[in-house]
Amino acid sequence: MSHLRTCSIERHFVEQQALHPEATGELTRLMHQLAFAAKQITKEVRSAGLSDILGVAGHTNVQGEVVQKLDEITNDVIYRAMDHAGVLCCMASEERAEMISIPAEFQYGKYTLSFDPLDGSSNIDANINVGTIFAIHKRISPDGTPGIVEDLLQPGRQLVVAGYIVYGSSTMMVYTTGHGVNGFTLEPSIGEFLLSHPDMRIPKHGKYFSINMGNYHYWSEGVRKYIDHIMMPNKEHGTPYSLRYIGSMIADVHRTLLYGGLFMYPLDFKEPQKPKGKLRLLYEASPMSMVIEQAGGASSDGHRSILDVQPKGLHDRVPLFVGSQDNLAELLDFLRKYDG
Repeated sequence: MSHLRTCSIERHFVEQQALHPEATGELTRLMHQLAFAAKQITKEVRSAGLSDILGVAGHTNVQGEVVQKLDEITNDVIYRAMDHAGVLCCMASEERAEMISIPAEFQYGKYTLSFDPLDGSSNIDANINVGTIFAIHKRISPDGTPGIVEDLLQPGRQLVVAGYIVYGSSTMMVYTTGHGVNGFTLEPSIGEFLLSHPDMRIPKHGKYFSINMGNYHYWSEGVRKYIDHIMMPNKEHGTPYSLRYIGSMIADVHRTLLYGGLFMYPLDFKEPQKPKGKLRLLYEASPMSMVIEQAGGASSDGHRSILDVQPKGLHDRVPLFVGSQDNLAELLDFLRKYDG
């Protein structure tokens, strides 16, 4: 068996830390705790159908979305794994309206964690892939003090680590520290994440696109013209492309990373006076964009890389286009031509 297949995620953390003599070990400890939380969540997701934890919790979250029982469970699992570890100064979660403070009895660390505890949770009852998305910044406030919201409100360019964990037929953790992307698959017989996808690279061009076609009539002219273009049979352009849409962002973007193409969630003009994106910048669009860009792909809000967008609030929403470089460049040509 090769070194790659026997390299555990813990060993990989340690090897990466060794490349940085100035490292204190805090970030390695943080990633250890995230991997530990992922194993716990895997257990909860795997047993969901046999336990009384499917279905809704009976209330909505800060986004106005119906909260699933597993949303709350996974949020609590991550919080409990991270609050006492001495590596974070504060956290932000999709499930909480305000910043999550670290209890005063614990040490304040150098980093922040923003996370979507269970992306795609509306699909839980249908047994469709769900996942956790995480984004880690280095704090900007003084070390050793309680974190402040400004520590969290940093653009993607300042991310130290970004990644996601997919809970599907297997559990896979994909992350980047800004030096490429690696994927680890959980080997259940030994309870360890093993390096299964080293140096992941997205194809420069793909023949797949992922978008909610039910919103077609609410998109801008540029987006509609592009979709018409890639759905029209044309041998010269290599179209039509194939539509692949699960409705679970983490599953759709993960597939796009592996096979190429584009994942799109454009502005929605259902309310013309308030056009908006759906996806949250801080803990969905930004970390997923960093992963894709580090794998050789590209991201955009229609005007600039998602990583250059400055968050103003914990739950800011943005339009998102992310995937293969050639596909995104083609889309942006249409947006410039028709939308200005």
